[in-house]
Amino acid sequence: MDTVMLIVNPSSGKELGKEHAAAAEEVLRERYGNVDVRFTEKADDATHFAKEAASKQYKAVIAMGGDGTLNEAVTGLAEADHRPDFGIIPLGTVNDLARALGVPSDPADAIEALKTAQPTPMDIGKYENGYFMNVIAIGLIAEAVDEVSVEEKTKWGPFAYLIEGIKAFREHSPYALSVQAEEHTFDGDAYLVVIALTNSVGGFENFEPDAELNDGLLHVYLFENLGFKDAIQLAPALFTGKLKETDSVTSFTTKRVHVDSPESLPVNADGDTGGKLPLTFEVLPSHLNVLKPIQ
Repeated sequence: MDTVMLIVNPSSGKELGKEHAAAAEEVLRERYGNVDVRFTEKADDATHFAKEAASKQYKAVIAMGGDGTLNEAVTGLAEADHRPDFGIIPLGTVNDLARALGVPSDPADAIEALKTAQPTPMDIGKYENGYFMNVIAIGLIAEAVDEVSVEEKTKWGPFAYLIEGIKAFREHSPYALSVQAEEHTFDGDAYLVVIALTNSVGGFENFEPDAELNDGLLHVYLFENLGFKDAIQLAPALFTGKLKETDSVTSFTTKRVHVDSPESLPVNADGDTGGKLPLTFEVLPSHLNVLKPIQ
């Protein structure tokens, strides 16, 4: 009989965590045996809980919440010698990891999927201040995300970030940036740097169609021009997975990239504040086994 930990953010998704916790516990008990249920109350609780589960050699850790809660749980598992399987029940606004894994957006369906979901190797990203499972954003989007209120996210979903981003592009000039990798170097002005691990970024599931869960690569995008003409070209490309074909974007893949700027630019990791430049980002290939639904 195995033991698993269920980490629940009770305030996520209009407090849906409280509503679905019992059903999740029942499904996990049927599959594994023992279930240790923990409710987060403050920042970093999910990290501490996940570390405890790893130290106790638990079979799996299941996180129920938004991308921030999932990021905290991944951070708690990342450095452990024994890393339990990692499962998710999405309750957030964007839920990029759920989209990348094919986990249903409806919590009840996601819980049902855990009955048969199978461990699959997944890359995670590492940088000085922590870890990420989906995306790093540097520049205007990183600033814009901090301006999005809970009410706006609830009303507009992923488009809340896009709306705030468009406002920011109108009001700001590009930043001086240095991006250094073995495969590509850039020293110049750009509005935004995106470093993606999965296909889904900001709720756009075709942002990086070539990304796979365990390809061992960081997918780097540089947005150098964002005028009106560029915005018209970028908007449909976000939906069709053709960003690489647009004139205002440069992209490349790497395993390690250093980003710097003469300005103290904020970094956004998986939707939350992740520190400021300069920082070096690297991929940890197949570092976690994630519970992926059977398609």
